[in-house]
Amino acid sequence: MTRQEKANIIDALSAKFQQNSHFYITDASGLSVAQVNALRRLCFERGVEYGVYKNTLVKKALENVEGDFTVLSDTALKGFTGIMFTPEVGNLPAKLIKEYRKKQDQKKPVLKAASIESEVYIGEEHLAMLAELKSKPELIADVIMLLQSPAKNVVSALLSGRSKLAGIVQTLSERSE
Repeated sequence: MTRQEKANIIDALSAKFQQNSHFYITDASGLSVAQVNALRRLCFERGVEYGVYKNTLVKKALENVEGDFTVLSDTALKGFTGIMFTPEVGNLPAKLIKEYRKKQDQKKPVLKAASIESEVYIGEEHLAMLAELKSKPELIADVIMLLQSPAKNVVSALLSGRSKLAGIVQTLSERSE
């Protein structure tokens, strides 16, 4: 690979890191070609971009990105490195990894690290927690539901009171006759 090709890859990776506020670094070494193709297909279906890169190129690309990613160089960027990019939903790659493992009855790909909104999580032990994280749209929906809840309770109480009031008025009107 020439210097120019490496520079092009570094520039493209830097742009991906800047455009996608969520990325996961995984290790899928030991998977067969068919298994890797199944992983890529699942990523494509879910809108997650997956690529395999050289660690030195990833390190240089991360140097061009705002934020402190030096901890990744020391821990996650060793050995086989596959990166999953997702622009919107931070928990999607974690859910995808768990789903793939279940379907394929595999322990790979292994989560080496994840960056969600510039917060870095290192190690496989964070996978379950990351999969349970709610996405931004889910959190907004929860807040809206909570805000609507008191209004729904008031409307419900008024509606139930209306039928009671109508029943009382009817009973009183029948009594006076």
